[in-house]
Amino acid sequence: MGKSQRDKGARREREFADLIGGRRTPLSGAVEGFPNDVEGMGLSWEVKARKNGFKTLYDWIEDERESPDALALKADRKQWLVCMTLEQFQKLMGDSEQ
Repeated sequence: MGKSQRDKGARREREFADLIGGRRTPLSGAVEGFPNDVEGMGLSWEVKARKNGFKTLYDWIEDERESPDALALKADRKQWLVCMTLEQFQKLMGDSEQ
């Protein structure tokens, strides 16, 4: 991974940590003992950012006709995943700092 990709990842981790009132884990993924990117809201978070790699997820969650609160996703022989906007998640968690 090049420097620009590392910088982009670190920027997104800091941005997300600020949004949830959490903190970025220094050296996450680079050194054993620092496994996740952000700690906040009582959870450990792995932060992923792609130029357009999540387009289908965004299309599903932003569907104007259906406007779902969340997506339930499952691949064969894998566990269920739930995807929702940060705003919806904060509302569910009772976070008043939206």
